[in-house]
Amino acid sequence: MKVAPRPPRPDSETRAEQGDHEALRLWLRLLASTHSVEAVVRRRLHAEFGTSIARFDYLAQLARVPKGLRMREISERLMVTGGNVTGLTDSLEDEGLVQREADPLDRRASRVRLTKTGRTHFAAMARQHEKWIVEVLGVLGKQEIDQLKNLLGKIKENAQSQLQG
Repeated sequence: MKVAPRPPRPDSETRAEQGDHEALRLWLRLLASTHSVEAVVRRRLHAEFGTSIARFDYLAQLARVPKGLRMREISERLMVTGGNVTGLTDSLEDEGLVQREADPLDRRASRVRLTKTGRTHFAAMARQHEKWIVEVLGVLGKQEIDQLKNLLGKIKENAQSQLQG
């Protein structure tokens, strides 16, 4: 017996109504697309590495700065509260993936950096993450990707100029 495919789950885009402006409908499609890609990554990070996107993003920030980052800098980069960063740092430190060190420029602050184990672990996750993104976006050809990047770049520039104005 053939099973009928499940209908798509409601998402941001399903809130759009026929009379809505096309720009609003585009915005909702962007949101829905982003959330869908993120859901794939979230599920696969959990299944393959037993981790979350928050932990992956935290490790990614540290991987970009080998000398480490202050807790405040991590918080700013991740756009989360200091309490969230402290909790993640404690957990990752307990697992041996990161270490805190005194900041030579400010004794009151500490820097957090990846340990050797953390670098190895993150490198494996980053390789898989890239494969997943390529797989999800692989439905587009190079020309389409370039076109979409250019179009999204225009939107980003316009939004940033409005923030400055």
